Amino acid sequence: MTAATPDASQPAVPYGTPEAPRIAVRGEARLEVDPEIARIGITVAARGRDRRSALDDLTRRNAGVLDLVKTYGDAVERLETGAFSITPELTKHGRGERVRTYHGSVRVTAELTDFTALGELTTRLADLDLTRVDGPWWALRPDSPAHREARKKAVREAVQRAREYAEALGTSLSALVELADIGAESAPPAYPQAPGRMRSAAFAGAAEDTPAPLDLEPQRQRVHAQINARFTMVPPQL
Repeated sequence: MTAATPDASQPAVPYGTPEAPRIAVRGEARLEVDPEIARIGITVAARGRDRRSALDDLTRRNAGVLDLVKTYGDAVERLETGAFSITPELTKHGRGERVRTYHGSVRVTAELTDFTALGELTTRLADLDLTRVDGPWWALRPDSPAHREARKKAVREAVQRAREYAEALGTSLSALVELADIGAESAPPAYPQAPGRMRSAAFAGAAEDTPAPLDLEPQRQRVHAQINARFTMVPPQL
């Protein structure tokens, strides 16, 4: 007679023993902190009756945007050029394919750490010809201390919860058996970042006077951490 083999599809639950009972808890932490960076999207557009004139205007406007952003020095942590396009617009009537005009655009992304300069820069950019500004999108850096603090707080919360369970049984914790991020043994869950408020502006021409800087209030960022923890405890006297 052969012994029954355990079902491999069912994961083993780490139950304790009467000599070493176990407690399984979840620790969780939620923090709200100030953002560390702000991103804005800048779209420069141009239009011309022929491809060369559209390209020349786009090159000139794009250079003006880049020069303006660079004048803010260390306040701008990153400046990147994304999509670029020159697209012909065909006439809607008549036979054959005749180009009516050409449309050009360049997409630029700027990342700032100085929020005082952010309002002034976005206002000056939006005041340029055929220039659109989107954002800001507030965020934390991937290595922000806020993430580390949330993880530490989640661990402390798990220990406190396990200790309270043990005290309710008139005993105490004896050892840590396991500490793991939620989903560490499987596909990790996706925790969406809190979206930043978005503003956009598009102007056909520059005003005669420089407009007053926008008052942009940074949006608080939410940081979330979860862990699973298992402990053994001194056998309680039931």
